[in-house]
Amino acid sequence: MDLQLKDRKVLVTGGTRGIGRAIVEAFLAEGAQVSFCARGQEGVDQATQALGERAFGQALDITDTAALERWVNESAERMEGIDIIVPNVSALAGGPELDAWRQAFDTDLLGTVTMVNAALPWLQKSYAGSVVIISSVSGREVDIFAEPYGVLKAALIHYGKSLSRRLAAEGIRVNVVSPGNVYFADGVWGKIEREQPDLFAECLAMNPMGRMARPEEVANATVFLASGAAAFTTGTNLLVDGGLTRGVQY
Repeated sequence: MDLQLKDRKVLVTGGTRGIGRAIVEAFLAEGAQVSFCARGQEGVDQATQALGERAFGQALDITDTAALERWVNESAERMEGIDIIVPNVSALAGGPELDAWRQAFDTDLLGTVTMVNAALPWLQKSYAGSVVIISSVSGREVDIFAEPYGVLKAALIHYGKSLSRRLAAEGIRVNVVSPGNVYFADGVWGKIEREQPDLFAECLAMNPMGRMARPEEVANATVFLASGAAAFTTGTNLLVDGGLTRGVQY
């Protein structure tokens, strides 16, 4: 299947490890150009060196609105446009403290909205404009990551749906991908495995397929939804959870 992604211009936040890194690599494998960002300069430098000449990295904090907007516009100027954006960064914030709620709100929700708003004038110039928001199954069902992480992930699903309706007439598609448990060694589940092995075993057992997802499995779903092969798909929330969730999605 031709995903029609050759020479597409793509922006990805949180692109140095885990799901974000796998998304960057998947777009590059399809012939796209990718500008990515992440908080740490060292990780950005290592990823930029490893990913090749069609990938451009920058270190920034996406809660810094001016810095995020500047990165979007500088990326668009460098690539001569934007076709696809993937707001991927999450604060992974948990706990009842107000600081955790503010961190989740500023990173997960406002970071996504800021990126979309900054990229919109460029997406409107593209004939293949697409937004894929990375949410979570925690936005659909109450689990151990319910507050504030799950609450803000639920908000992203609602935002993606409403945005898809608003932008459909302009030919810009908006979809959401909601991963289940995604394992990589330096991610949240790798940390839980090392520090709370009993909890890890309990959560692993909840996965009907007997394992957690790999980052590239989430990346493949993301890249498909962004691609021309999904040209008539907008407003969907695609679960990549191996059957973890129990709710029926109508």
